[in-house]
Order: sequence, then C-alpha cells, then structure tokens
Amino acid sequence: MSADGAGALPALDIDWVRAQFPAFSDPDGAETVFMENAGGSYAARHTIERLTDFYIRSKVQPYSAFPASARAGRLMDEGRGRLAEMLGVGEDELIVGPSTTQNAYVLAQAFGEMLEQGDEIVVTNQDHEANTGAWRRLADRGIVVKEWEVDATGRLDPDRLRAVMSPRTKLVTFPHASNIVAEINPVAEIAAIAHAGGAVVCVDGVSAAPHGLPHVPSLGADIYLFSTYKTYGPHQGVMAIRRGLNRRLPNQGHGFNDAYLTKRLCPAGPDHAQIAALAGIADYIDAVYAHHIRGNEGPAERSAAVARMMRMREAALTERLMAFLDTRADLTMLGPRDAERREPTVALVHARPAGELADALAEHGVGAGGSSFYSPRVIRALGHDPEHGVLRLSFLHYTTEEEIDRTCRALEAVL
Repeated sequence: MSADGAGALPALDIDWVRAQFPAFSDPDGAETVFMENAGGSYAARHTIERLTDFYIRSKVQPYSAFPASARAGRLMDEGRGRLAEMLGVGEDELIVGPSTTQNAYVLAQAFGEMLEQGDEIVVTNQDHEANTGAWRRLADRGIVVKEWEVDATGRLDPDRLRAVMSPRTKLVTFPHASNIVAEINPVAEIAAIAHAGGAVVCVDGVSAAPHGLPHVPSLGADIYLFSTYKTYGPHQGVMAIRRGLNRRLPNQGHGFNDAYLTKRLCPAGPDHAQIAALAGIADYIDAVYAHHIRGNEGPAERSAAVARMMRMREAALTERLMAFLDTRADLTMLGPRDAERREPTVALVHARPAGELADALAEHGVGAGGSSFYSPRVIRALGHDPEHGVLRLSFLHYTTEEEIDRTCRALEAVL
C-alpha cells in the first residue's frame, strides 16, 4: 500500500482512535457530544504526555550545556522537525508562534514594509477575520487591497481571481477551506493562477489541516498557516514559509536574530514546552499509521495515508448528517451538499438566533457553537445576518456515528 493513493486503505478503528484521546474517558467528555471541533480539537494523549514530560524534566531555558537545558533544546528541535517532515517542508521553513492570528498579523506587517504604495494584494470575503483583517489594514499604508468575492453559493471561483488580479498584484491570500462554507478550495489551481501573475500565495489552512495535514509543496503555497490546537496538539500557530520568501521579508524579530529563519517572523519568545509537544501530533499520526497499515514509508507519506483515512471517515459522517438535514426545510445549510467537496464543518441558519439554538442543544448533551465565528463577511455575502449567526456543527475523525445520530435527535427536539 502506498500513501499516494495506490492501494486501498483500511477503515479507522474508531474504538482504538478514541482511546488515544483522554477527554473521552472524562465523565464530561464521555457524556457530551463534542460538535465544536472547528474551534479546537481534543488533545491526543501523545501531546499531553510530551507536555507533562517537558514541564517535569526540561522546564528550563533551552540550548545550554547542562542536561535539562540540552534536553529541552533537543525536544524543541524534535517537535519542529518532525512536524515539518510531515508537512514536506524543511525545519527552518516552519515558524511557530502563539497563534495563527498572531502569525498572520506579523506576516502582514512584514509585507507592509516590503511592498510599495500602489502595489496590490488580493483578499477574500470567504476568510476568517484573522486572514483578512490584518491584510486589509495595509490599505492605510497606500497598498491597494482588492477583494476576491465568493459567488452566490459561497464558492471562490478561480476565474474571478483572474479578473481581480493585475500586473501590480504582489500577494494573493485565501483559505484552504472556509470555517463557514467549508468547501475545500482548489489550492494548487489557485496558486498556479497567482504565480502566473507574479504573486506570492498565502493559504490559511486552519479549517483544513485538522482533517489531514497537507503536503505543503504539493499545494503550491508559498505560505501555509494553521493552528495546532485544532490538530490534536498544543495551543500554537505554525506557519510554513519558503526560505527565499522569508529572507526577502523584513525582519520582525530582534535585530540579532535576523540570520535565523525560524525567528525572523516570530518577535515574541516561543513557548518552549509547546514547541516540544508538537512532536505529539507526529506521534499520534505515526501511531494511527502503525495501527492500521503495515508499511515503512517516510513521514510525509505516513501523514498522507492517515489524512486519507481521516477524510474517508469524515465524509461518511458528513453524509450521515446531510441525510438528516435533507429532511429539514426549516434549516438552511451553507456550502456544498456534496460531502466529498467539503470539510465536516456544517453551518446552519434557522429562524431562531444561532446562539439560542446552541444553548438549547447543550441542554440535550450536544456541545455546539452559535455565532458568526469571526467570519461575518461571508455570512453577509450569502444573504444572512452575522448578528443572527449560524449554528455550527463541526466534527473530526474520532466522532462516532452514534454521536451524529444523537446530534440529529437533539436538533429535532430543539427545533
């Protein structure tokens, strides 16, 4: 079996998978159907074990010669290095910051210094505010901000991008998948269009990476951002960025760190323990691979195989939910009906305010969210009121069929 698609993959052993997440053994975790995974996943035991180990044995300033410090440095290098391998990028191409919002903000400041007045950047109205607000503020510096708008279905049409770009377009930034519409955007196709016009490509992968880590070079992205607290890991934001582009951007860190690619775009001091715990994400993916597949592939190939298994399961769960939603004329779902084209994040509009619905579901043991989820632009573009909000049901590969059914029964009760 090869992770690139040659050969059938087994179905996930869901009982084994759930045993890797301590939250499911907690009384609250066992009793509540967790349907707000888009806001943050449960942490795998591998992450928790690495955090605990670091705090006990290595919670000192790293990279000195004494044992605890040297060990701390090695663990940090392992965390960054193993995650980079699974993403298909070099360790020096992976920057770790406190959050994706912060990483995007720092990145925008760097581009703001590098670009000239009259240069153009393209943003979308499909984005989470973290990957649009910071870029839009560059208009105050004389940079022209153009908006690539979604169509009536919430889709980003690549042909519309061609119409928005011009010879002065220097950057195109967009989501791998919206946290509301959830359609998986054709990143490689979009990147090719942007690169043909001479633009850099920045992709917000926060809503896509939890459903399978991407192989970043295959996407064609120059920059790829996501949040590790949504990928079973610690609360950090990671940013993969090409070496050449990193060197071109003005340093945003301490002057004496200008030569270090992993520090130039991270002005704050890193959280040492959480960087080390990034290896827990790789541990979990490797454990899934070893449990289900007899193979000896490399890290990126192992990650790709696990991503495919996750997506197969999530598509089946999404279809199960969709079948119920098809029976409800009082609910409007945003995004495509086709489970294969979307992530398992389902935004629903009802006559009742979304926050009120989420509160009602909580009384039935279902944990969901109701708001605009920092994406008011796309909700408004689709003709709905961000203040009224959307009820969002979001799940992951560790969700069970019974939990989907419990959610549907709870919806029936509250509606």
